[in-house]
Amino acid sequence: MFPWAASALLAAGLLFGGSAQAGNQKEEQLADAVRLALANAIHDSRPPKPVLRDEAARARYQAWFDEMSRRLAKRVPDLQSRTEFLEAVWYESTRSGLDPGLVLGLIQVESAYRKYAISIAGARGYMQVMPFWTKVIGDSDRRMLFHMQTNLRYGCSILRMYIDMEKGNLYLALGRYNGSRGKPQYPNAVLSAWKKWEFGPAA
Repeated sequence: MFPWAASALLAAGLLFGGSAQAGNQKEEQLADAVRLALANAIHDSRPPKPVLRDEAARARYQAWFDEMSRRLAKRVPDLQSRTEFLEAVWYESTRSGLDPGLVLGLIQVESAYRKYAISIAGARGYMQVMPFWTKVIGDSDRRMLFHMQTNLRYGCSILRMYIDMEKGNLYLALGRYNGSRGKPQYPNAVLSAWKKWEFGPAA
């Protein structure tokens, strides 16, 4: 069905700067096949490095990276951190069949690029993943939701699942990701943010 589905934290909490705006996925009954596909996607241990087929793909990726790095510089000033973040966003989004710009827009709305963000509902990290997912498809270690690649992998896999559940309807899938299916505020916010991260001749 799917193409792919403690003390240190207390100290980090001082950096939260307030609760995140969103993040409240609902725990749902999942078919065994869906649960297995998500679990397999989460446990894939390959590093988040671009796998590019040819020179044209490499050139396009480099152009994307250079432009996104420029746009993200004010939010993530450190070059190494920005590089690792963008490599992971590109890798995890494309492996889940998502536009990297959509994922960047969702992160902007969900956490404003704060690695240690926590929502009022308890969702964590860049993509505001609810901790129950670590029990449903992970190893129950909710602390790992503050690990960059792990958080992005959960978030992208879960969004892909919702898009498939909604038969490609991104508007409804985004609402489901936020726990507000059918309400316009969250999908509209993400779709608007996505426009700021589109990449192409007009970007």
